[in-house]
Amino acid sequence: MKYIVVVGDGMADYPMESLGGKTPLEAARTPNMDRVAREGSGGKLKTVPGGFPPSSDVANLALLGYNPSKYYTGRGPLEAVSMEVKIEDDELAFRCNLVTVSDGRLIDYSAGHISSDEGRVLIDLLEEKLGGRGIKFHPGVGYRHLLVVKEALLEDGKGGLKTTPPHDFTGSEFQPYLPRGRGADFLNRLIRQSVELLADHEINAIRVDLGENPANMIWLWGEGKSLRLPSFEKKYNLRGSLISAVDLLKGIALAGGLKVVDVPGATGYFDTDYSAKGRAALEALSDRDFVYVHIEAPDEAGHLGRVMEKIKAIEAIDEKIVGPLLESGSKSGELRLAVLTDHATPISLRTHTGDPVPFAVWGPGIEPDRMEAYSEGAARKGGLRQRVGHKFLNLFFKAAI
Repeated sequence: MKYIVVVGDGMADYPMESLGGKTPLEAARTPNMDRVAREGSGGKLKTVPGGFPPSSDVANLALLGYNPSKYYTGRGPLEAVSMEVKIEDDELAFRCNLVTVSDGRLIDYSAGHISSDEGRVLIDLLEEKLGGRGIKFHPGVGYRHLLVVKEALLEDGKGGLKTTPPHDFTGSEFQPYLPRGRGADFLNRLIRQSVELLADHEINAIRVDLGENPANMIWLWGEGKSLRLPSFEKKYNLRGSLISAVDLLKGIALAGGLKVVDVPGATGYFDTDYSAKGRAALEALSDRDFVYVHIEAPDEAGHLGRVMEKIKAIEAIDEKIVGPLLESGSKSGELRLAVLTDHATPISLRTHTGDPVPFAVWGPGIEPDRMEAYSEGAARKGGLRQRVGHKFLNLFFKAAI
């Protein structure tokens, strides 16, 4: 038996008046996902445990079988693993976004989805001017970068350190969301210094001339200590691969010993090559038992409040990834397929929520239930009811459902 899990990041949503009371999942044309649900079985998953932020790192850690309550240390360490950055025991890793601010407001959490080449130049500048003596900036992909600092530098202030993801308050004044608690003074000083260094940089001058959002500040969040996960292969007795354009997903995979498959054309945005991801998933099964395919585009659309982009992304996942996988599985009779989402990213909120999300499983050994389509509403009829996120793979790998 072979196993594939397809995760449309942030696909779940709320009913929208502009869609006649439907969610984007319900409004999208998804014959292949609906077939998975209709011929298989499903329900809802609680991917985010109580007390945890409804973030992609927490949710995907759970979906890959690792209980966040036991293993989660923060988003920064996951991205550090992906970037092959070693975190010492006396260090913390922070996600470092390049963002756009204006008149005291956070305008864009991604600085116009700045390119990796532009981002590297700016992060290298920050490392040159601010790095050293326990401070290290590491360039990543696009707007997503990493800061590693010695814990001894974070002794100022009282109470536990609290940071906020920038996509949670886009369009709002950023001052109330700056880091606070122990270490906040140090981090906020770095943020202020980044403004001075980035504001007039040539790259940003060109971006403004082109009508693009400048990367004129950094935002620090997602702090955590070094991550250690048990082996996925030993846990499930299966050899696995992961396909994603997002560093944090790659970090979870590498920490658990899964093989990361880099797909040319996979961008983590609307222009990602969906078909290439589908082909790569099938190719990965030649020497692997399990493949986890993650697609970021629906989540990006949710954060930007673009309902039609979200629907287009969902339809592309259905046509170009789920469709070919279903066809292959129908021919071989040896493929079990799951379609799900890690969390909701409602268009109306432009951020994540911890609502239970729909899932459906299809293939040998799975008996059909009353779930007639893949959507939030249809999942209520699923025979598998509501399940705990980190126990999903145990269910999926069972001999019969």
